[in-house]
Amino acid sequence: MTGQGQPASGSSAWTTIFRHVRYENLVAGVSGGVLSNLALHPLDLVKIRFAVSDGLELRPKYKGILHCLTTIWKLDGLRGLYQGVTPNVWGAGLSWGLYFFFYNAIKSYKTEGRAERLEATEYLISAAEAGAMTLCITNPLWVTKTRLMLQYDGVVNASQRQYKGMFDTLVKIYKYEGVRGLYKGFVPGLFGTSHGALQFMAYELLKLKYNQHINRLPEAQLSTVEYISVAALSKIFAVAATYPYQVVRARLQDQHMSYSGVLDVITKTWRKEGIGGFYKGIAPNLIRVTPACCITFVVYENVSHFLLGLREKKM
Repeated sequence: MTGQGQPASGSSAWTTIFRHVRYENLVAGVSGGVLSNLALHPLDLVKIRFAVSDGLELRPKYKGILHCLTTIWKLDGLRGLYQGVTPNVWGAGLSWGLYFFFYNAIKSYKTEGRAERLEATEYLISAAEAGAMTLCITNPLWVTKTRLMLQYDGVVNASQRQYKGMFDTLVKIYKYEGVRGLYKGFVPGLFGTSHGALQFMAYELLKLKYNQHINRLPEAQLSTVEYISVAALSKIFAVAATYPYQVVRARLQDQHMSYSGVLDVITKTWRKEGIGGFYKGIAPNLIRVTPACCITFVVYENVSHFLLGLREKKM
């Protein structure tokens, strides 16, 4: 207490922040993230395989996206195409859920008591803050996903696999590499928050400008087709601007190679593969993430509007 009957300023700040927390954003984000990643996981597998293709002998050689998918299918069927799906679904569900949860809480906190809308840079900063907070929680799941996706059945017998599943991978990484192993790729992942920040900034501004263009209220709900269009454009913009960090992160998390850090990955990739090395896997990534993003945002917007509508009816 800072005075008679006065709460401490820190307590008051936390109360203000938590007043803006909405479980609807968490549930809607988880729903969108899980559905989109279940549907498009095989393309994520292809992207990771291409991103780490540095000429190492033990890696299978693929001629393109379809060749990669058919080769994995022939070797291990549907199960092979869904290697690493468990941590991917957990990670994606938590990431999208927490991202929307933190992002909307931060955005609401910043707009409280203000008549004017947020500026583009404020959307950017809010999204970056939400991304950093989310990554602190989910990074171990992304390391686990990468390790499971890079177990090559054509090279290693199924009974000799290093990792048996998500929890086995998490336990073994912690046992042999400690907490540091679970947070490999964290630094480029933090840079990757700029990806989400750019995407959310573009998404918010496109929604706003579109509603203004057709003379609707700024916060008016869009149709499914409109949400898909806005989400796709914002995602393509963000991917084009930030893709190299995904290659760097995947290579740091790869169990078949050892790098001393981010600069080591960048130096060796540039020296051996040039600028093209930093864009390996971008084609399957765009094919995967654009529809995945559209599914996520459409599910998120519709679920959150439905849940918020229920809340308003009860009040």
